[in-house]
Amino acid sequence: MRVLVVEDDEEMARTVATGLRRARMAVDVAFDGPGGLDRALGNDYDVIVLDRDLPGLHGDDVCAELVAAGCRSRVLMLTAAASTEDLVEGLGLGADDYLAKPFDFPALVARIGALARRAHPAVPPALRHGDLVVDTARRTASRGGRALELAPKEFGVLELLLAAQGRAVPAEELLERVWDEAADPFTHAVKITISRLRAKLGDPPVIETVAKRGYRVAPC
Repeated sequence: MRVLVVEDDEEMARTVATGLRRARMAVDVAFDGPGGLDRALGNDYDVIVLDRDLPGLHGDDVCAELVAAGCRSRVLMLTAAASTEDLVEGLGLGADDYLAKPFDFPALVARIGALARRAHPAVPPALRHGDLVVDTARRTASRGGRALELAPKEFGVLELLLAAQGRAVPAEELLERVWDEAADPFTHAVKITISRLRAKLGDPPVIETVAKRGYRVAPC
């Protein structure tokens, strides 16, 4: 899952980003409206966490621009205001959810997960393949009842491959959806992560390589 955090309070933005990365999400950060809009339109994010009171371009205007551009990312709007009028106004602009500051971090993670499961196409709360189960809400994975200790990128790759339902996913798409904007497009990170993931998943093999097309979940 890839998330964009747009928040002008740099300390808060970095704290939120760190927490989301610990929850096995890839996170990019922007500190003003124009920067957030540029990143949102230039990358394929599952969820955008958008502060309403942003410098340069108000969060309301960022949200409206995203809707007008046909952006498919889900938007979770943050605001210091918590009145019903603010809620209605924020949702009316095209935001998918609304969270007032201050907020409990577990609630933020839960709402981001819920929004991601409503993405296009929708991702179910649990992804299953034989005895392999990925809980997209709790961000956990198990096989044969045994918990899998997966690194964030390993979890993200597995989640995306299972959600693809047998479609071969190119390495470029995995890099775009699971890594953040700092990822080197010429890196071998995807190949290395797939190798480590295969080792942790064990036998019978779950992930297969499709020549010139990428990776997919092997048929049961």
